[in-house]
Amino acid sequence: MTKLNLVVVGPGLIGKEHIRLIQKNQDSCLVAIVAPDHAHNHSLAKNLNVPLFYNLTSCLDLTLVDGVLISSPNKFHAEQAKECIQRNIPVFVEKPLTSTVQEGVSLVKLAKKHGAKVLVGHHRAHSSILREAKRIIQEGRLGRLVSITGNALFYKPEEYFLAGPWRTQPGGGPILINLIHEIGNLRSLCGEILAVQAFTSSSIRNFPVEDTVSINLKFENGVLGNFILSDTAACAKSWEQTSRENPAYSTYPDEDCYVISGTLGSLSIPSFRLKYYQNKAEASWWKKFQEETIDIERKDPLACQLEHFIDVINGISTPLVSAEDGLQNLKVIEAISKSAIKNSIIFLKN
Repeated sequence: MTKLNLVVVGPGLIGKEHIRLIQKNQDSCLVAIVAPDHAHNHSLAKNLNVPLFYNLTSCLDLTLVDGVLISSPNKFHAEQAKECIQRNIPVFVEKPLTSTVQEGVSLVKLAKKHGAKVLVGHHRAHSSILREAKRIIQEGRLGRLVSITGNALFYKPEEYFLAGPWRTQPGGGPILINLIHEIGNLRSLCGEILAVQAFTSSSIRNFPVEDTVSINLKFENGVLGNFILSDTAACAKSWEQTSRENPAYSTYPDEDCYVISGTLGSLSIPSFRLKYYQNKAEASWWKKFQEETIDIERKDPLACQLEHFIDVINGISTPLVSAEDGLQNLKVIEAISKSAIKNSIIFLKN
């Protein structure tokens, strides 16, 4: 198979990771990067031996491209993805799909009109952890789902905010940066979210943006959930610190970030400790659970995501996380922010 010519827009932290994986993948080739006219971007392009373009239009005009990966700041996602769609070029857009729901709605309509190939960068959807958890639920081992509790508790050091001052301002808090990943997971495991109720606090860092969020969730199928998010909590209960998928983070395999409970049992994720009854007749809090820990093979979901994007470009697969899915995650995030501001329950409309 001929290698696909791929372009990365925005070679920042995650963009550099996409570049590394493209170079490592036998079916893809990096042919250009798009970034501002800064010395470090010129140096990066020189080291990669690819041209640097200051805007996507020039790049697409002058380069033979099979696919584009957009990992630029959020405010550029809509316009850059729109250009790819209009040129009939398959596009990967890092989460969030767009900065606002309004932009997302317009982009989804455009993608449908052009029959575009759009994949949204919710890389955890490609995780073997999520896939195995869904299999256990779908097999009915937990019975009918009742509830889910989740945590994303971690401590971001001061240098994180010094390196990106925008992270201290509205739009840069953990709701939009981190929680959107969790919403994708929760929807995948428990179904569509009907309503949310949220409280936020910024009492630790006193930034204009939240540092801690508490959320109640109601799913369309009757499942209830609660989730606590904080980027100022010195705690290991987060996907990054428990999943063992990213070696950049310290790992605590005895910790879990989600617990899903049903009428026959419960599953802790990602340790995959399962406590269950064989059938309804056995179910009683006076009776001992059967216990099992399930072994799974862990792979880098970012690498799996790139392989999937290549399959999407080649017409082998349809996007696992479509533009519509990315938009729905954004709608939930927006509802959570609105709930905290209005101090009320917000019902989502699909």
